[in-house]
Amino acid sequence: MKRIAILALMLSLGVAGVYAQQKKSVAVNVPVKMTFSGTLAPATINLLQPNTNTDEQNLDGFGTLGPFTFRELHADPASPSSQPPSTCSGPTHLYFPNVAGGGVFRFQDGSLLTVGVTAGSSICIDFAAGMAHLTTNYQITGGTGRLKGASGYLTLTATLVPVLFNASGGVVLATDTGEFKGTVFGVDIDTEGRDDRQ
Repeated sequence: MKRIAILALMLSLGVAGVYAQQKKSVAVNVPVKMTFSGTLAPATINLLQPNTNTDEQNLDGFGTLGPFTFRELHADPASPSSQPPSTCSGPTHLYFPNVAGGGVFRFQDGSLLTVGVTAGSSICIDFAAGMAHLTTNYQITGGTGRLKGASGYLTLTATLVPVLFNASGGVVLATDTGEFKGTVFGVDIDTEGRDDRQ
């Protein structure tokens, strides 16, 4: 009788182990769209050599991966480009390419997603309209929690509107609204019902 009880216990533990293995998560590729609002302001941190300015974005938003916050630093040349693209040219426009930067998303479940600024990122200031357009391309560099080992890319498109100016007329605080789009590879989705693809 004792052997039968031990055998039954071993069998139930084996079945539980198989069931636990079946409950493992799977990684999927997720097309992402996330809207946000927040602020952009100059930062005292110098990311690069002299003759660059560093800006800091602090954003809150919601989208494909759920509610999030985002903090990002990026550096621009202190002087505008002498060869702006046709989409940002004219006497009332200034064009600054973003030359370096990175940021961290924090999602409601505590998962983090880290990104680095890549080529093609820029800000176009339109003095006639009293606003600027920011486009930033990001390469995903990693993450934690359900985003551990994630990769992919995101693009931020935002409209910046000045709120406060310094004595020299430079913007020291702007509203920052827009969206992120892209694809996150390797999002960990629990097969027991958590699905972040919505």
